[in-house]
Amino acid sequence: MESQTALVITLLLLLSVPIILIPRLKHSSIQFLKWPRKQSSEITSLRMYPIKSCRGLEVTQTILKSHGLDLDRRWMLIDTSTNNFLTIRQIPNMTRIGTALSPNGHELIITVPKSGPETESVHTIRIPSHPTPDWLTENTHIDPVRIWDVDTDGYRYSEAINAPFSEFLGRKVALVYKGPTPRILKGNGDPSILGRVQTTGFSDVHPVLIASESSLKELNQRLEKKGVDSITVERFRPNIVVKGGKAWSEDSWKLVRITGSSGPDCAKPLDLDIVARCARCQVPNVDPDTAGKHKKQPWDMLVSYRRVDEGVKYKPCFGMLSAPRNEGVIGVGMRLEVLEETSEHRYMAGF
Repeated sequence: MESQTALVITLLLLLSVPIILIPRLKHSSIQFLKWPRKQSSEITSLRMYPIKSCRGLEVTQTILKSHGLDLDRRWMLIDTSTNNFLTIRQIPNMTRIGTALSPNGHELIITVPKSGPETESVHTIRIPSHPTPDWLTENTHIDPVRIWDVDTDGYRYSEAINAPFSEFLGRKVALVYKGPTPRILKGNGDPSILGRVQTTGFSDVHPVLIASESSLKELNQRLEKKGVDSITVERFRPNIVVKGGKAWSEDSWKLVRITGSSGPDCAKPLDLDIVARCARCQVPNVDPDTAGKHKKQPWDMLVSYRRVDEGVKYKPCFGMLSAPRNEGVIGVGMRLEVLEETSEHRYMAGF
């Protein structure tokens, strides 16, 4: 028996098979148990929201930058009387402002509904998707702007561009593009915690939000049992959507790696630190198509069982906030592998 066991162990070491040997004391056979596999998933959707709180757009491939997906939250609308940012939290109608890219990707095409009886007509605004310093100098001017409690700056567009936004929202507003002053991550992304200085544009807190189809499906099952229509992932405004894995398994992610697309330009692995769970407000209650806001759902349902983070006890969590370690091409169909997990996530406020 001992010699047979030794032979089996030797063979397994040579083959590098990751299994545990558990001898059964009362029998001559040996029971084999496999090690748990690492979590692995697939990217099914990439979403960018160029203008904060306005409708986003889906792409099959883009560039992951240190500040987030290429065009994500590079613009926002401000109240011209205060230079403070505007948000869907207070103005649900902002979700009716649409964004798209021109076929060559050089222009951001913005559609703003016209006020009045012709509700289906829109103003169409075209601006460079990657404005050069010279273009910004000729067509904008630098203004101080405020997002949450952070003072930064933005390139403010002309009145000709701003007028349709003001007309639609019923107040004087201005479109701004992120200025040169770095907006350094705070809270869980603070340099003392993250280990590096990292910046973002006009996102609320951290550069990239990852959401799970499995978790959304589980939430929708609960909503349907209550007689509430299922919702789409658009309600949560994520950047990366993945499938696979158990619902809410993302709660413990700490470090993920994205790999697996074809082509030399897509071969470099992309690593992202998962810095925190995403604490939710009532924005998901807003229907992105109509701007109608449900009085209770999915907020009430999430509150009933997704208050899972001791750092933010009175808000539910959906999705994981992350900070990219490196930059490169990212595409639908690429694999997301969980390299490290933790039980120590604790949300830290710090806009």
